[in-house]
Amino acid sequence: MIDNLTGLEPNQIIIFGGNRTTSVSAELAAAFSAGDRLVVVNDTGDLLHIRSDDWDVAERAVARASEAFAKIGAVSDDAISAFFEAFADRLSDDELFAPILAANEADVASAKERGRSTTRLVLSHSMRSDMIAGLRGWAAMPSTRDSIIERVDHDGWSIEQRMAGLGVVGFVFEGRPNVFADACGVLRSGNTVVFRIGSDALGTARAIVEHALDPAMAAAGLPEGSASLVSSAARSAGHAMFSNPRLALAVARGSGPAVAQLGAVARQAGVPVSLHGTGGGWIVAGASADTGRLTSVVTTSLDRKVCNTLNTCAVVSSAASTMVPAVLAGLKAAADRAGVSPKLHVVGDAKNHVPAEWFDTVVPIGRAEGDVDEAMAEMIDADQLGLEWEWEASPEITLVLVDSVDDAVERFNEQSPRFTASLVSEDAQEQEQFWSTIDAPFVGDGFTRWVDGQYAFNRPELGLSNWQFGRLFARGGVLAGDSVFTVRSRVTQSDPNVRR
Repeated sequence: MIDNLTGLEPNQIIIFGGNRTTSVSAELAAAFSAGDRLVVVNDTGDLLHIRSDDWDVAERAVARASEAFAKIGAVSDDAISAFFEAFADRLSDDELFAPILAANEADVASAKERGRSTTRLVLSHSMRSDMIAGLRGWAAMPSTRDSIIERVDHDGWSIEQRMAGLGVVGFVFEGRPNVFADACGVLRSGNTVVFRIGSDALGTARAIVEHALDPAMAAAGLPEGSASLVSSAARSAGHAMFSNPRLALAVARGSGPAVAQLGAVARQAGVPVSLHGTGGGWIVAGASADTGRLTSVVTTSLDRKVCNTLNTCAVVSSAASTMVPAVLAGLKAAADRAGVSPKLHVVGDAKNHVPAEWFDTVVPIGRAEGDVDEAMAEMIDADQLGLEWEWEASPEITLVLVDSVDDAVERFNEQSPRFTASLVSEDAQEQEQFWSTIDAPFVGDGFTRWVDGQYAFNRPELGLSNWQFGRLFARGGVLAGDSVFTVRSRVTQSDPNVRR
């Protein structure tokens, strides 16, 4: 007999993973009430408490999106285009945008009061312009719905493979207001969407829904709920949403640990995932690298901190005397351009090629909480190469010496999140070997910041996937609105007497 959980006791034993146990804390036991849910993360044993009201908010949003998906197949491509145009028009209208801007200013002020970073929270003029351009881009993009992938003709009958919407796509985003334009892109390929945004940006999100998104859907005649917001500030609402088996795909963007936890919750519910959390680019400097090119590549990979920013630089030791100064010059140039001090983490023997003053000089390093006085260079252990530096203002990288490019590849494959890697080398054969052996979806020979759906492929992206949890099935690392689809088969029989 199955009974609903009505309460928890302190130190209560919870079995998970088939052969492991964890226990309930006194705080969790006191907070848990009848109607709440408890999710055990099998990967870690974490106990996630989902309050009943947060579960209900997520359930209603997913239900609306699921009902909308059942109707969206009958919606014309022109109507979907009209939605994107109407959404963009409303964001372009200063009068309609005013309450959205006011909500964002309130979110930013609240975040500052709580000591939170507002770097990505501010709905700036450029962010607004990018949202509008992204929506108009989706409006102009040809629809892939029901497009023919393959056709096979037989005697008396034929079969076609056709693209179709996948279903309800669930998104959990960090506090960036522009995610609405990104996430709504899945409507272009016949899906519906439900999303939760970080609590810092929830007021902005609610205003966008009220003043732009919902009116645009109504004006275009899209089914109600085609794009639905999980309107809750609680992180557990995201856990609730990703626990819903009606999702066809769960997409998470944000910090590495949070994204990994969300992915684990979705997988346990049987929902496929696309995770966009841990990043950090690697640049490998081969012995034949041009030092000027190396310096430029390092600088241009450090213009700001995002997932594809340079994080780890590996230099072949035989060329360290010339390559390390080139790396340091690139790091210093990036810092000078921003008017800040750089931060360097050094592994092992690389210290011998870094000027002593880098270790002896204490400088202000721009962190999320403000400037912090730190040494410009510090030593770290060799097993920390995959640690991603989440810098706020001061460009921050790890420097390590390697025996060879193959050694760098081995360290990348073992320690990095397997995201993006570049080899600066004038040796064509070395470049081919690097391409063949590096376990990454994004590989280049220059700066790492090219890894971006809009910049590289002219498509607004929903996120960039690493290969930390394995290679992706039948798609690239750039998740875009038109890459979320399934395939249906349709037969046309011209001869009614066909038989097997």
